[in-house]
Amino acid sequence: MTITINEDLRAYIDPLTEDEFAALERSLLAEGCRDALVLWGDLLVDGHNRYGICQKHGIPFNTVQNQSFQSIDDVHLWMIDNHLGRRSVSDFQRGVLALRKKEIVSARLAQAQSPAGADAGQAAQSASEPPWTRETLARAARMSSATLGQIEKIRKHAAPELVGAVKSGVISINAAAAVASLPGEKQIAAVSGGKKELRQAAREVREARLPPKPKPEALPAGATPDQLEIYRLNGLVAELREERDQLKKKIQHLTIALAEARGKD
Repeated sequence: MTITINEDLRAYIDPLTEDEFAALERSLLAEGCRDALVLWGDLLVDGHNRYGICQKHGIPFNTVQNQSFQSIDDVHLWMIDNHLGRRSVSDFQRGVLALRKKEIVSARLAQAQSPAGADAGQAAQSASEPPWTRETLARAARMSSATLGQIEKIRKHAAPELVGAVKSGVISINAAAAVASLPGEKQIAAVSGGKKELRQAAREVREARLPPKPKPEALPAGATPDQLEIYRLNGLVAELREERDQLKKKIQHLTIALAEARGKD
């Protein structure tokens, strides 16, 4: 049997971690390869890790042809849907996959609606796809639309080093989206400084976005009692706003810390 490996297809989904790969290898050695490898012709679509392990240890395996594929985009969409349903996929990975699906579906719709036009079958298939709004994508990725927006920002603006830090869990999605607004060299410097430096960079970005504190009005000479009371109340309002902003920061930092703690579980 000839099985062809396409390296771009193999890399389309993030690889397993060392621990995940080792666990899969132990499972295959103990129980054999129970799930069939998915092929499109002789092209391996699903099961790259299992195939490599089976080849290494001489473990028998089965294959199955997916007859529904008509293009490499069909293959990509199938891979995306397959991985979106897996619990082991991280929030960041699910967001990236959902955004990739949107790009493929949007390109198909644009082609179907172009003057040159696609064939009727493809146009009908494209027209049947759901409208890929931010909310639809978020539901597909099982996350909030705000988190998906942060992942989109990271995808567009983050240096590769920062993306790697998100994937490895060194920094949360929320904090990485803030750091991604910095110039590339500052992002890289923050990553090289480790978790503490990344958190500090994210905190500084958020604080820089806060509106400037209003300067207190000078108390006029010979102020009346009413003016003195207004001055006192304005000062009290300013203090309360400052206290509110500090509480918001604490809540934000606690939320990030909780998200990072959950990511380690």
